[in-house]
Amino acid sequence: MLSITGLLIILIIVALLITQRVHPIIALTTIPFIGALIAGFGLTEITEFFNDGIASVLSVVIMFIFAILFFGILQDSGMFNPLIKRMIKISRGNIIVVAMVTVIIGALAHLDGAGASTFLITIPALLPLYKKLNMSPYLLVLLIGMSASIINMVPWAGPLGRTAAVLGEDAADLWGPLIPLQLISIVLLVGFASFLGWLEKRRIERNGLLINPDDPTLFDGVGELSEDERNLERPKLLWFNLLTVAVVIVFLVTSLLPAGLIFMLALCISMIVNYPDVEIQKDRLAKHAPNALMMGSIILAAGTFLGILDNSGMLESLATDIVTVLPAFIVPYLHYVIGILGVPFELILNTDAYYFALLPVVDGIVSPLGVESIEIAYSLMIGNIIGTFVSPFAPALWLAVGLAGIEMGKYIKYAFFWIWGFSLIVMLVAFLLGII
Repeated sequence: MLSITGLLIILIIVALLITQRVHPIIALTTIPFIGALIAGFGLTEITEFFNDGIASVLSVVIMFIFAILFFGILQDSGMFNPLIKRMIKISRGNIIVVAMVTVIIGALAHLDGAGASTFLITIPALLPLYKKLNMSPYLLVLLIGMSASIINMVPWAGPLGRTAAVLGEDAADLWGPLIPLQLISIVLLVGFASFLGWLEKRRIERNGLLINPDDPTLFDGVGELSEDERNLERPKLLWFNLLTVAVVIVFLVTSLLPAGLIFMLALCISMIVNYPDVEIQKDRLAKHAPNALMMGSIILAAGTFLGILDNSGMLESLATDIVTVLPAFIVPYLHYVIGILGVPFELILNTDAYYFALLPVVDGIVSPLGVESIEIAYSLMIGNIIGTFVSPFAPALWLAVGLAGIEMGKYIKYAFFWIWGFSLIVMLVAFLLGII
């Protein structure tokens, strides 16, 4: 009965999330509650499940909210703008270099872990240059999406936060082993971008559209800001803001303070220094609060879902029954299999379904065989995360498609196998580093 109920809860939630019939908060909260009642649990027991689930994700929620607010303030201050402009100038209109620089710009812009703001910063800045060089806007979105996906392993981004919620771990602690993987992956992606840039240059040459990189009007309109954005810029505080980010990362890596407190303090300092006027502070917080509260609310709802399924015994029962069905030789390597298929899963499952429904089941199946839960989670996350921005379930990708003026279907066809192939390379690197 527990296995059937748990399976039905997961399938219904996944179906609701895939079809987008309801918001994730509704699916992750109401369906487990109804399922627990059907399974025969009383309100007192469900209350205990809820309390345990919320307690396991509370630190993640606090970190999420204040990290998003902190990086939002830094974006408002224009911290990334000089870096982006400098990288554009370095490219000097060379198509291969432009592709390589795009990766670096995408990585820098995604330090806040928010896909929407990343695309809003980078695509309007780079699209005029791509158009002048007759480069494909599909390549632009692909490169920014892939670099952002690598940076998306930071603890204040969605995937690691969800993973931490499922495992009941601190997201900052999970991030430590991933830092070398991120650095190596960015270097590999720069090399990969040079190859794609070479292919793009050949395509442009074949079509007779190659542009003179010495054209003095080449950079006109590239990286321009609106009047409101210029009013919020704090160029004289660039080095202070960069130092603040560096200190935050050091504290996160060394775990000298809880991640939530680190970002609370960093947010307060950055607001006082960049925007001492209290009215501007209110305005900036009001702008970034919806995104922060939305992510925090989803994690809290996931805590309810996980608390009910885990503490009720549904996950354990479901995992035990699945093991009896799967071929014995697959079970110890199931996390690798799911990780390898992580990018294709992005086309049928959204992020919440992948981490909150699939990961707990795989963990329940494989961990009793002696595989650490963290290794299982890393396998699923690393295999999946590079495909974050190839999924039609990613709202930020729809924004990117709109900003670049391209079509979603054509983009998926253009980008899917490049992204999946690179994802497998990143998994191999993770294996060689001993992460998985």
